Amino acid sequence: MKVTFLGTGTSQGVPVIGCDCPVCSSLDFRDKRFRTAIHLDIDGKSIVIDTGPDFRQQMLREKISSLDAILYTHQHKDHTAGLDDIRPYNFSQKKDIPIYGTKEVLEQIKMEFSYIFQEVKYPGVPAVIPNEITKSPFVAEGISVIPIEVLHYRLPVLGFRFKDFTYITDASFISEKEMRKIKGTKVLVLNALQKEYHISHFTLEKAIEMVNIIKPERAFFTHISHKLGNHKEVEDSLPENIKLAFDGLKIHID
Repeated sequence: MKVTFLGTGTSQGVPVIGCDCPVCSSLDFRDKRFRTAIHLDIDGKSIVIDTGPDFRQQMLREKISSLDAILYTHQHKDHTAGLDDIRPYNFSQKKDIPIYGTKEVLEQIKMEFSYIFQEVKYPGVPAVIPNEITKSPFVAEGISVIPIEVLHYRLPVLGFRFKDFTYITDASFISEKEMRKIKGTKVLVLNALQKEYHISHFTLEKAIEMVNIIKPERAFFTHISHKLGNHKEVEDSLPENIKLAFDGLKIHID
C-alpha cells in the first residue's frame, strides 16, 4: 500500500488569505498546505479519501491517472467541494466513479451537486455511483474498509482503516468502542490542528496523547492550521515515532 498526502491543511489552507504570520510567509514548501485529503494505491486500486476544493491541483501534482473510488469522511465543503473535477476520469475511463459516504454525506452532496443527479443530465456532468455506508465494515471496489466513527464537535465523521493503516481527520473525540477498531494499527494518521484548544479538533497535545494510547509504529499528523507553527520547528519537538505530514509526502505500508 502506498499513501500519498494530497493535502494536509485545515479548511482555509496554508497560507491563509491575507495573513502574513511566520507560517504563511514561510519559504519552506512543507508550510504550503492544500485542504486535507489522501490517495491510496492499494492492491492495484486507486482510491481517494475526500475531494476538497484543491482536488484538481492535487491530482495534477501527483500525476494520478486513474481513479477507482472516492470515500468521504463527512460533508463539510473543504472535503467535498472538488467533486466536479472527477470528470476527466469519467471521460478517460469511460465509467461512473463509485462514491462512498453516510446517508447524511450523500444527501448533502446531492443537494450541492444537484445537476449531477438530475434525471435528464446536461452532457458532460460528473458521473458517480452513490454507495451509502454506515459504521459497519464494507468493501469498496474489492478493498475491505473498516469505518471508525469519531466526533467533530457534535458532527459524526468517519475515519477509515485499511489493513494496518488508519486515517482519521476532523476529530475531537473517539469513543472506547471505536478505539477498539484502531487497535493494532501500524500506521496512524490523525488531525492536529493547533496548540490552543479548539472545539472541534484535536490539539497537538491531545493528538500526541491519542498516539500514546493507540501505540502505532508510526504516526503522522494532518489537518494542520497556520496556528500550529512552522513545520520544522514543530516536527523537531515531536516524539521520534510521530511526524508532521506535508503535501506530497508518500509512505509505504507492507
